[in-house]
Amino acid sequence: MLKTPYLLFLGDAPDALSAKVAQGIKDWRPEFCVGQFRQEGCKADLGLPDMTITEAVAAGAKTLVVGVANRGGVISEGWNVAFEEALKAGMDIASGLHTLLTDNQALVDLAQARGQALHDVRVPQQAFPIGTGVKRSGKRCLAIGTDCSIGKMYTGIAMEKLMLERGMKASFRATGQTGILITGSGIPLDAVVADFMAGSVEWLTPDNDPDHWDLIEGQGSLFHASFSGVTMALIHGGAPDALVLCHEPTRTHMRGLPDYALPSLELLRDTALTLARFVNPNCKVVGVSVNTSALDDEAAKACLQEIEQRMQLPATDPFRYGVDRLVDALA
Repeated sequence: MLKTPYLLFLGDAPDALSAKVAQGIKDWRPEFCVGQFRQEGCKADLGLPDMTITEAVAAGAKTLVVGVANRGGVISEGWNVAFEEALKAGMDIASGLHTLLTDNQALVDLAQARGQALHDVRVPQQAFPIGTGVKRSGKRCLAIGTDCSIGKMYTGIAMEKLMLERGMKASFRATGQTGILITGSGIPLDAVVADFMAGSVEWLTPDNDPDHWDLIEGQGSLFHASFSGVTMALIHGGAPDALVLCHEPTRTHMRGLPDYALPSLELLRDTALTLARFVNPNCKVVGVSVNTSALDDEAAKACLQEIEQRMQLPATDPFRYGVDRLVDALA
């Protein structure tokens, strides 16, 4: 378990979306966050106090959490000065990037000398079986998107929160670094060897009470040329009973792929259902989660109304308007 509270490291993030890990922690675990650390050129801002390492330690920060999620999951050479300063000041460091903190021998030596810990949460902590497709008891809901970084995790966490408030049996199942840093458990799916990805999702969502819902954190997109594999593993390993479609209506192209437009919600629905029904013939689409953060309130409501009428499904922005109707649709 990571020591709290955190100083969220934004580094030189070029835009707000690049700091989605930090944003997720700030939104869902604000009590853990004492401030943000930004380097020159950083274009992201969480609205937290800007702090130096020294100021953060004085405020009680125990762990510097790398809150950047860049393409390829790499640690920039320019970040290491701050990492070394944090270790010398008595802080642990946690990262969910593919480049591991523990691959930097200088950081390893410094952490050992200072008695601090380096946490690489994107490293699988055990071996997983190959998926079998065997039917499991309990129920599962998977969020799937027209693109990456579109609100799948927020949807699952918001649904779990409401379901628990209603006295329902529900568990959010984290499958990425941000979800793991927020909840403290899960699997880093995109770091699992491909043959075992579906099996790891089966392991994460085991047999349960008949009325228990697993809210599985979605990853990637079936239509993203870079990251479709993790989505397939979630569909087949999760064997979902319910799918929630996730969309961002102002996107002009796939994230990181300017030559690729987003698929329609209709195409996402039809493709995902076809694939999901191979492992669970009773799977159904229950609603649409729309990230309307780029729209004002009037435009957001109009967008949701249009999608709802077109798709004949409840549509909402979980962070803006809540997820009551998505949870109601699970019944």
